[in-house]
Amino acid sequence: MIDPVVIARNAQFETALIPRLANRHGCITGATGTGKTVTLQVLVEQFSRMGTPVFVADVKGDLSGLSQAGVPSPKFVERLQRLGLPEPQYGACPVTFWDIFGEQGHPVRATVSDMGPLLLARMLELNATQEGVLNMVFRLADDEGHLILDLKDLRAMLQEVADRAAELRTRYGNVSAASVGAIQRSLLRLEAQGAEHFFGEPMLDIFDLMRTLPQGQGMVNILAANKLMQSPRLYGVFLLWILAELFEQLPEVGDPDKPRFVFFFDEAHLLFNDAPDALLQQIEQVVRLIRSKGVGVYFVTQNPADIPDTVLGQLGNRIQHALRAFTPRDQKAVRTAADTMRPNPDLDIAAAITELGVGEALVSLLDDKGSPSVTQRVFMMAPGSRIGPATPAELQAVRQASMLGGKYEQTIDRESAYEVLLKRAQNRVVDNGKGGAVQGGAAADDGLVGQVSDFLFGSTGPRGGRRDGVVQSAVKSAIRSTATQLVRGMLGALIGRRR
Repeated sequence: MIDPVVIARNAQFETALIPRLANRHGCITGATGTGKTVTLQVLVEQFSRMGTPVFVADVKGDLSGLSQAGVPSPKFVERLQRLGLPEPQYGACPVTFWDIFGEQGHPVRATVSDMGPLLLARMLELNATQEGVLNMVFRLADDEGHLILDLKDLRAMLQEVADRAAELRTRYGNVSAASVGAIQRSLLRLEAQGAEHFFGEPMLDIFDLMRTLPQGQGMVNILAANKLMQSPRLYGVFLLWILAELFEQLPEVGDPDKPRFVFFFDEAHLLFNDAPDALLQQIEQVVRLIRSKGVGVYFVTQNPADIPDTVLGQLGNRIQHALRAFTPRDQKAVRTAADTMRPNPDLDIAAAITELGVGEALVSLLDDKGSPSVTQRVFMMAPGSRIGPATPAELQAVRQASMLGGKYEQTIDRESAYEVLLKRAQNRVVDNGKGGAVQGGAAADDGLVGQVSDFLFGSTGPRGGRRDGVVQSAVKSAIRSTATQLVRGMLGALIGRRR
């Protein structure tokens, strides 16, 4: 049994986190500049020291200081003495840096198939009809054995569905060219945000995040998210994908002496903004059931109201920093935050939320019986690692010392849907050149008409079929008429010469 870890105190009380209950999840909330990041740093350190690996997104770059030992300054020591807090155990945490774009850490990738249509539809901001088409694409790929690993595979499958719309209608339902076009445009937006770096292989092995050093420290995995935050949908869905992977791959362990893994979700409101009901249900299910896998999930955001009630009700450990109440809306948010904490007869929680200083918080953690403790107004303990970012040279040294160097840096592009469908299209061109059948049931004697139509409109027309649209038909007729007139004119000239 691991002893409780003191994370905050005041003149009368010490607030301790019980490791065997840390997988009951939690949240850290408060306005910008009130101390949320340092509180997050304290919790990450404590989990690492007890041997629990941690994953955390670094939105501002401040958390890279976890990789460096803290150095006490006179001002720092004087503050601790004034608040009655002990000096921390100075030291660095073992850190591995990750980055979807591969610039500030090891690249992180997932395949499109592994992401699945639900999360992908959320990322692409698709409506119900477009999501249905995307589901059809995945189903067709499964039925015909095509691998969808990266975005070019997905594009190839969308084109295949559009080309075969008439053939697939009876088995999978109608597919409109407008829906396919909308999905393609959404893919373009996603690619513009750098998503092509994320989709592909080698895919992240979730167990590479769950390493423990021989000395007993849990690895701290820091995702560089300062650039990723410019693509908030990609950020939210990516972190949810990691949770889903943990849920699927980890066995049931009940309530261990300490969590097997702890996941911190910074800027958590980005996950829930405009999320469809199906996605919210999935998030709620993962948060509710992943506890028995020994995984703790901690949401970090400004206000508890940013988190849906169905998810908020699953969070047992709560740390509330200051909120500002300058407007009626702010005052309502303060009352909502106060209502989420366990009442203390000796404390006006709503008033205290607006009075808290930097590094001060209202804390309610689970007690030995698993019940929320009475809310206390306390000062958070100081971290032993550096408060603030590491230097570029220090970051480079940590990356070079990583045991995962070389495993994820090189992209793998094996044969998948794009390559298979490209070969099929090339074979059709060869067959057509030899007088074989033309795709889509078009007659082999289309000849010049078909070539001109393909040149003008491509193999897929505005209405989704191969040269089947109204415009294509009109052009066909015009071309045939012109060709006929040319042939007649040539024959007339020849006949005239013979005479």
